[in-house]
This record gives sequence, structure tokens and C-alpha cells, in this order.
Amino acid sequence: MYQWVRSLSARSTAGASAPVAVAFVGMVFLSVAALSACSGTTSNAASHRGARTTVTARTTAPSTSVPVTVPATSAGTTTTTLAPSNPSAGIYAYTGVGQLSPAVAGVPTRVYVPNSDDNTVDVIDPNTYTVVDHYAVGDLPNHVVPSWDLHTLYVNNTKGNSLTPVDPVSGKPGLPIPVTDPYNLYFTPDGSRAIVVAERFQRLDFRDPHTWALIGSVDVGHKGPNHLDFSPDGKTLLVACEFSGWVVRVDVQTMKVTGEVNVGEQPIDTRISPDGSVYFVANQGRNGVSVIDPVAMKELQFIPTGRGAHGEYPSRDGTRLYVSNRGEGTISVIDFATRSVVAKWTIGGSPDMGGVSADGKQLWLSGRYNGVVYVVDTTSGALLHTIKVGRGPHGLAIFPQPGRFSLGHTGNYR
Repeated sequence: MYQWVRSLSARSTAGASAPVAVAFVGMVFLSVAALSACSGTTSNAASHRGARTTVTARTTAPSTSVPVTVPATSAGTTTTTLAPSNPSAGIYAYTGVGQLSPAVAGVPTRVYVPNSDDNTVDVIDPNTYTVVDHYAVGDLPNHVVPSWDLHTLYVNNTKGNSLTPVDPVSGKPGLPIPVTDPYNLYFTPDGSRAIVVAERFQRLDFRDPHTWALIGSVDVGHKGPNHLDFSPDGKTLLVACEFSGWVVRVDVQTMKVTGEVNVGEQPIDTRISPDGSVYFVANQGRNGVSVIDPVAMKELQFIPTGRGAHGEYPSRDGTRLYVSNRGEGTISVIDFATRSVVAKWTIGGSPDMGGVSADGKQLWLSGRYNGVVYVVDTTSGALLHTIKVGRGPHGLAIFPQPGRFSLGHTGNYR
């Protein structure tokens, strides 16, 4: 969450955006935008804290069946003949080592770092660990999000009310797209709609991923919605509301709230388990991770990880979850099967948001309050590199990564 918005309490209803064509030299991008959000500070949470309660679902409970439905190609241009590298990984069966989509053939691997306090993006070559490009974007860029079809990256300029599209082949930005309050960006699993997380207005704005016209909005009813993930069948999503302590379930088709649970403090990043049965929700205020039953909408378990638990990233084999503890400079490793911490690495600084390298050997994270990017060995937990970038680096994206399509954020793939 960004600091400037905390003084704003009024809601507003955004009208439909006019269709926008985004031109790049030599090509036109008609791609879907993706959401990615995370908070900058923790001081505001106290005023919204309350006792944890369970709220039962208001409509039919969502399905949690696995495997994931393969999206229809009519929604986008990406097609793939990929076979699951590890069927036992369930949800993450198509995101293993070597599972790069044909859509990213020839795309150079780069790390895109939005510097929220400088309104810039730094581009890092992961082979040399050096910044190879730097350019201005809109006001308060929070995340860099891959489109559903993997053809475009979107810089979420939250205060600038725009998305800056980036060509991943050249690494260069295009003309900004007007969009209200894009703190984070996601795509429905079938690629038919983009979901702009308008955190300031407590809304999820469903938009056409090509024209960016508004289709409909969901008022989640609580302050600070910012991170979400989808059920295996793509019919529902769970979104964490950082500044009110609630986790809310939304029916993707009807765009209606169907359930909610108050976990207290500051729930932030949200990831579904490999078997699709529960969600892991990092809680920065409670210093750990809630395990949420998406059917009953209740907290089944709480896993202490460290001060300021913030970002979550599945390992390439789908067996573990890396959790960045921003408040103490550590990373906790959770075993999905046992729902327990099996390792904890100390790297110092303020590890925030990022992703796992395509080969699974490195975890890249922004150092939110240190103006750096950390590169961590996922076998030993050793800090391999610290790379200087701009001020306030936030939701960095490594691109490309394995997967058939992107659901948004800094790299939530299926």
C-alpha cells in the first residue's frame, strides 16, 4: 500500500475507460494487464484491527477441484503444447523448470524493477547482475505485471492512474494507458478479463484486457484490497484486504462477494496450495501466514514465519513456499505438505516482492527500504548478489518465467 492514499477515505465510482490503442514501433500490443500489489508501511493497520471472526459463505461454496482448466485460446493468442513437468505439483504442474511457453521464444530474460519513489524502472540483466536500462514511467509505480498472453509487461503507475506497457523483446516502454488507481493487476484464468485492484477505492475493476473498457466493479467492503489468487477452476478468487484484516471471496463470473473472514492485522500476499484445497495468506502484522479454507471461509492454521511477513513465491517443483519477512530481513521456507517452516534464511535489509528464476535456483526480491535488489540461492539460502537500483523498489518481475499463461501480479503463472 502506498503512503499517500492513507489519508483518503472517500469512495468514488469510476466510469468506463475509453478504449485505448497502445502503439509500439513495429507492433501493436492488445494484451491483458495484470495486477500486483504490496504495502509500503505498517503504521496504519492498528486503527483497523479487530477480533478475528469467521463469516460463513453467502452463496454456494466454490469448487476446489484439481487439475486446473486449460483456458480457451479464443481469449488470447497464447497456445501451448506443454505437458506438466510434475503432475504431483497440481496447480503448479506447468510452472516447473523448462516449462517456458512458446509465446516467449526469443525473449531475453530480464528483471524489471519499479522504483516507487523515483517513478522509474530499472532493467537488470540476470546474467551479469547489472542494470542495463533505466527509464521514467508514471507516478508511483508499484508492480510490473506480465499480461495473460505473455506478450506484454505492464508497469502499474498507481498515483499516475495509468499502465505503462513494456515490450519484453526490446525491454522498452510504450505509451501509457489510462486506468484508475492500478495498484495491482490480475487476469482471469481464461484470459477474458483483466482485474485492476483499485486499492484506494476498495474495488476490483474488471476490464476488457484489449480496450481496457470497464466491464464491472466489485466493492469488497473493506480497506486495502491488494493481492489475490484464483480457485483451480477459475470461478472464484480470494483477495486480502491489508488495512482492515479481512480476506474476501468473490465470484468471478457474477462479480459478487460470496464470503469473507477476518484474520486480523495486515493480510497481504495470497497463494493457493498445490492441491487447491487452501490458501496461504501472508500477514505482515501477525508475522506469519494464515492457512484459509476457501469453502468455509475460516482460518485453519497460523504459521509463524518472521516479522513483517509479506511476499510469497512457490518453488519450481511446487513443494515449498518462500515467504519474505520484510521487517527482519529474513526468508522463511514453508513445506506445502506439512504446512510448517522447514528453513529460515537471514539476508538482512528489507526483502519485499519478486519471483523465482526460471531454473528455480534463485529468488529475486526487492529491498524496499534499501534501494537494492537481492538475489538469494534457493538451495542454501545464501545471499548471492545485492544490486543497487532506484529509491523504493517494489514489485519486481523476472521475465519470462515458466507457465502457460499469467494470472498477474509479479509472476503468478499456471
